[in-house]
Amino acid sequence: MFKNCVFKVSVDTQKWLRSAGIRAVKTMAQTAVSVITVGSTVASVDWKLAVSSAVVAGVISILTSVAGIPEVKCDDEK
Repeated sequence: MFKNCVFKVSVDTQKWLRSAGIRAVKTMAQTAVSVITVGSTVASVDWKLAVSSAVVAGVISILTSVAGIPEVKCDDEK
């Protein structure tokens, strides 16, 4: 479970930050699109809900990535 954990010495922290950031942005975009789609029209979209939902999804994505992400390998796995 913690195979590629960011706290392991053998994991490249910069590569992890880049990969986790990309994952978080993608998650935020997917969440925003889903909330905006529910609004159906631009005028009826609750923009505060869309933005706050996207931010929460991004934070959760970063926290989930702490346990490890497959894009970043440990030095001993290469």
